[in-house]
Formats: sequence, structure tokens, C-alpha cells
Amino acid sequence: MPAPPPARAWRRLDAPPGYAAQWRRLAEAALELGLGPDQLSETGLEPLTAARGWKPATVALYSKVARYGGVALPRVPTPEPDPPELDLRPLTQVRTQDPEHLRAVAWCAIALGWPAPVAAFRPLRRDQVRATTRRLLLSTDDGEWSVPGALTAWHAWEAVRSRFPALADSPWVLPALRRGPGLDSRIGGRLSNQALQATFTKHASRTAQHLRATAAPSRQAHAEELAAAYRELSYDSYRRLALAAGAPPVAARGVVRAARAVNRGHRLVG
Repeated sequence: MPAPPPARAWRRLDAPPGYAAQWRRLAEAALELGLGPDQLSETGLEPLTAARGWKPATVALYSKVARYGGVALPRVPTPEPDPPELDLRPLTQVRTQDPEHLRAVAWCAIALGWPAPVAAFRPLRRDQVRATTRRLLLSTDDGEWSVPGALTAWHAWEAVRSRFPALADSPWVLPALRRGPGLDSRIGGRLSNQALQATFTKHASRTAQHLRATAAPSRQAHAEELAAAYRELSYDSYRRLALAAGAPPVAARGVVRAARAVNRGHRLVG
């Protein structure tokens, strides 16, 4: 039997649940070229991509939608995003002797070289961190890690916490600075994941304010751009940026993500 006209052939197929809009746009793009579902299975999405100028992520989406709707197309992997770039150094610079500031600066400085998730920093103990003349050395159950560039922040944090007995006696790298609402909360105790996330968000916001207030007139536009990025920055994004910049991954999952980001960056440079 001859194939039905392209428009009728598309109407015979139902849009996959949750993808009605994408299915409609796919069909419209195919009909512009006179292609029905069967013809699209033979040609693939290359003619539509050339005609519409679709980006790789769009091609991956529509190939998935087509398969969900019963059109046989090869699987197209979703492309990895380009490694994002953002200057993170201001978050690691000591500006005041405020304990809250120095705790956050030490955390950010360590995380640039040891981009562990929040859940790994929460139980990190001071006896797992050793300062040499050039860098910090971290020992965990996953191995040993060398962290350059964090000595200044680490020594500043250790010096200020030594002035407060509860902080000086605390075994945690990132201890609580005040009591919270919980019955077990105490100064020097372990912070929750939520508290650490809030700590980073506050530090990024305050750093953004500092950049805007202290930038020279010739650097004001750059400072505004950086401050806007910091106001939206989360710790998870911070560690992903550190991984994309070449910091060694901390866990197996991080190895995969970091390798993807770095390899993608090398392909772009090439």
C-alpha cells in the first residue's frame, strides 16, 4: 500500500504524554519539508536540523520525543554543557577577622582544591587536616588529598577560633558559631547540611556586596557582573565550577563529571 500523505500520517500518531508541544513542533518541522513519520525515520533529523538551525541539545530532545511517539530514530546523547567559568578567588580572600567570615573563607579555599559535597565537609575533623609549609593535606576514607592555596585562609581561621574556648576545643573543621533551635545544638557542634548551605549563600552574598562597594570606577562593570553571579551562586555550583576548572575529583561520581567537563573544554579549545 502506498504511504499516506505526510499530514495524515502525523495525525495518525498520538503525541507522547507530557510532550505535546514538542511533538507538534517536530511534526510541523517535518511537514515543512514534506516528510511523514516513515520518511523521517529514513532521513533522521539532519534535514530538519539544517532547515531550522537546531542546536545539539534541541536535536537530542526531539529525537527522544520522536522515539516516545513511535518514530524510529537513533538515540542522540544530550551534549555536556560547556565548562562554566567564574572567578572564585574573591570568595577565598580574607577581608576581616570576623569568625563567621573566616570560617566561610577557609571552607571555600579548601573546596577549590578539594571540591567535596556539603555532606563530606560536615563531618570533616581538624585532625584530618594537616598544614605544611606549602599546602594543606587532607586525609579521608577515600584517600589523601593535597590542597594548595588554602594556607592563608586556614591559618587565619585557626588563629581566630583559638580565642574562643568552645571553638578551640571543637574537633570539627566547620563548627557552629552559635546555638541553634535544636536541643542538642551548641557552639562548636556540628552544623547541619542546611546550615552549611545557608552559610555559603550568606558568604557569597556578602562577598558580592564587598565587590560592588570596593571596585574602582574602571572595574565597576566587571564587579557588578561578578556580584550578580555570586548572588545566585550555591555551594553545589561552586564545587562544580572548581571541578570544571581542573580541581581533582573527590569521589567516583565526581570523577565522571569532572572528566566530562574537562574533556569538553579540551574539545572546545581544539
